[in-house]
Amino acid sequence: MRAIILAAGQGTRLAPHTNDRPKCLVELAGQSMLSRQLAVLGELGIDDIVLVGGYRSDQLAGFGHKVVRNQDFATTNMVHSLFCAREALDGSDDVLIAYSDIVYEARVLEALLASAGAVSVAVNTAWRALWQARMDDPLSDAESLILGPDGRLLEIGQKASDYAQIQGQYMGLIKVAAAEAPKLAQVHDHMAGLPRYAGAAHGNMYLTDFLQQLCDLDWPIFGVKIAGGWLEVDSVEDLAIYHRLAEQGELDRFCLLA
Repeated sequence: MRAIILAAGQGTRLAPHTNDRPKCLVELAGQSMLSRQLAVLGELGIDDIVLVGGYRSDQLAGFGHKVVRNQDFATTNMVHSLFCAREALDGSDDVLIAYSDIVYEARVLEALLASAGAVSVAVNTAWRALWQARMDDPLSDAESLILGPDGRLLEIGQKASDYAQIQGQYMGLIKVAAAEAPKLAQVHDHMAGLPRYAGAAHGNMYLTDFLQQLCDLDWPIFGVKIAGGWLEVDSVEDLAIYHRLAEQGELDRFCLLA
């Protein structure tokens, strides 16, 4: 198993914390998000790790892992960053693809790695309580995620108008079986010829867009349901809320920080 951590973004919504560091190095309860994620990966024996940097990528060198730079980080998004590391998708090993602005318990990763699916995504089924702690109207921010009766992913990343469209929230963690990994680049390159992703839109697509395209192509993508054990840090407001909850001893109900 190898991991690709997408850490190219500046995270302007976390300014001023990101004025002098990439988003992944912002600290949550005394440790950077990247350090926390690397600790979980190490706990589960994953040490073949590629960091895709961009903004202030020089600061990633001290972590002892290979760093690949997205030279166009300022004008592109997650999918472009992923394929800057396409050499790691060579089919020689299963691959974990992870956002860098998340923290999670080892049980989350254990559940995802246990999935036998060709492509599996971690789904937080306890998302609503976390969103309610972060904002007044969870529905205004949450995205659709619909699974079939067999757990197969049918829809992801769309604007939701009803809670019935949200069976969980995507956790920014994807496991890809070795045999499927090289095929991802083929899909990505083909999407450049689709009207929706022509020109700059191809570089700016979100990973949820890419996953939806895989679903539309009838790829066997499965959701792995996990209740909590995960946080995303998207804004200064998120960070302040988490720190307040930690001080009050209440953050553990969402995620246990080691």
